[in-house]
Amino acid sequence: MKTITTLSSILISLLGFSSAANADDLDDIKAKGTLVVAVKADYKPYGYLNDQNEIVGLEIDLAKDVADRLGVSLELVPAQSSNRMEFLIDGKVDLLIATMSDKPERRELVYIADQAYYSSGSNIIANKSSQYTSWGDLNGQKVCGIKGAFYNQETENTFGATIVPFGSSEESLEALKQGQCSAFVYDDSFIAGKLKDAEWAQDYEMPLPTINDNPWGLAVRLGEDRFHSFMNSTIIEWHKTGFILDLESKYGLKNTPFALGMNGLYK
Repeated sequence: MKTITTLSSILISLLGFSSAANADDLDDIKAKGTLVVAVKADYKPYGYLNDQNEIVGLEIDLAKDVADRLGVSLELVPAQSSNRMEFLIDGKVDLLIATMSDKPERRELVYIADQAYYSSGSNIIANKSSQYTSWGDLNGQKVCGIKGAFYNQETENTFGATIVPFGSSEESLEALKQGQCSAFVYDDSFIAGKLKDAEWAQDYEMPLPTINDNPWGLAVRLGEDRFHSFMNSTIIEWHKTGFILDLESKYGLKNTPFALGMNGLYK
């Protein structure tokens, strides 16, 4: 879910992205017959590789629904927090559904839907032997983080940790296992999903109170008003029908207060 370190390169890409940005993406998608979506492939249960090496997950089901509504096929492009907005701005993808927190600085670069489709916060996964009980316990500790994640800065500046950056969650988790860091700061929804795996459940935990509750925003390119409006109405329909709640249950997640609240608001 996450941004910051690559804003300079993204701005350069944005300045160079001119003629394609003027096209109407909805018409282009229907003309080519394919919707190309940036998703996570290392973020179980939202986007991950199954035993057949296929990308599946909650957000992938959302992407499939969008493609179905448009009457086109779906192409998935795996993305990381550090490059997902660039993929959208550069025209590599049409739509971004990749655990991205809705932040003001991101709205300057991509066209985030007005209605959030999901929400989560920040927490850590750490070995139970670490016995962390508060965020202040991270002071002076090396903590694994994802390049481009917005909460890295707070973990360092507010809580005194030293972030050891990695390119993916799997790299960070492996570094945690190897003792390169004492914890891995990431999205609480991802950590909750990881702790369902027997590999992690025995020796690891999510010990701290979740902070920084943030809505997740899907995005289209700047200026794509029709596509933006289409996605806003689609998200509202997801909430109204309980589609998000159903997907949470499908992927073994407890229904979140956010999804329950949105369903109650719109139904």
